[in-house]
Amino acid sequence: MHKLEFDIEARDPESAARVGRLTLPHGVIETPQFMPVGTQASVKSLSREDLETLGATIILCNAYHLYLRPGAEVLEAAGGLHRFMSWDRPILTDSGGFQVFSLAALNKVTAEGVTFQSHIDGSRHTLTPEKAIDVQLSIGADVIMCFDECTRYPVSRDEAAASMRMTLEWAARCKRRWEERMRPEHALFGIVQGSVFEDLRRESAEATTALDFPGYAIGGVSVGEDKPLMQQAVSWTAPLLPEDRPRYLMGVGPPEDMLDAIEQGIDLFDCVMPTRNARNGCLFTWNGKLNIRNARHVRDFGPVDLACGCPVCRTYSRAYLSHLYRAGEIAALRLNTLHNLAFMLHFMTRVRQAIRAGRFREFKRTFLRAYSAQS
Repeated sequence: MHKLEFDIEARDPESAARVGRLTLPHGVIETPQFMPVGTQASVKSLSREDLETLGATIILCNAYHLYLRPGAEVLEAAGGLHRFMSWDRPILTDSGGFQVFSLAALNKVTAEGVTFQSHIDGSRHTLTPEKAIDVQLSIGADVIMCFDECTRYPVSRDEAAASMRMTLEWAARCKRRWEERMRPEHALFGIVQGSVFEDLRRESAEATTALDFPGYAIGGVSVGEDKPLMQQAVSWTAPLLPEDRPRYLMGVGPPEDMLDAIEQGIDLFDCVMPTRNARNGCLFTWNGKLNIRNARHVRDFGPVDLACGCPVCRTYSRAYLSHLYRAGEIAALRLNTLHNLAFMLHFMTRVRQAIRAGRFREFKRTFLRAYSAQS
């Protein structure tokens, strides 16, 4: 038996939105929740102390990148990823399926697995479903993911069907390997694929849930399709996933997209967007996105967001952040990232409060009206 526990504590009366309590070996997570992305055992520009100050309760790391560098042997010798990075809260690892998709020029996919060339040093490796589980067990994350093929977009229905069915075969192999090497502290999530085809999403969801995983993810979205197609894929899939298991929408992070998914009953999210945007000078506020590179901020001595209580807004002005960014100072990347992740985590807190109060749709309308502004 795994050590994951999931309890639904509140439901929105007008939608499928819910507040949950996800208990894992390294801590308790309130859902809906956003997971900052620490691809290589580090959220770019931030320290562990920064993440703790912001109130991050779970982060995502990537098994593909950690397998290549520093390597599973190093992580095992360190006593696992938690000890290696001095992080004592939960970690979820992505199996590497998305990297196979994004680095397609360097790989060859067969029914057995994926042979790929390292983007770091050109060395060749083979990653099978069994090896993906072995690597993630070596890493020691609280939640580990099945190895899947992330279907590209656009794609024909026949190609999407073949890819989805291979993902199902891989999921069964992942489950067998996980059960053979059962370590209760590592819960395995299955991944639903099927691209933008409703019947394929249904087939994938039904077959994946029949394998009885501790949790489920929706994959293969936000890979080039437009927002209405992504929303359709989520709305088709979410109701087919068990009510009593956590639901994770992979790689989706814009607040407006998360609100749509939360309305469908999604619990967990991850995305590099907040940190990547921060490094490009784009900051999130309750009144829309703000480009700190714009000339209007050069002499603006107010905070990024008057409604934000993060360490950056309490301490620094837009003018100072503009100066740091224009001067190419490393501090600009860190401070911008601190602010954006603080915004995302506070946003999720406000979402949970609205669901508990039975006001989710009112919150969504009010938020989107203000957030559509640009400055």
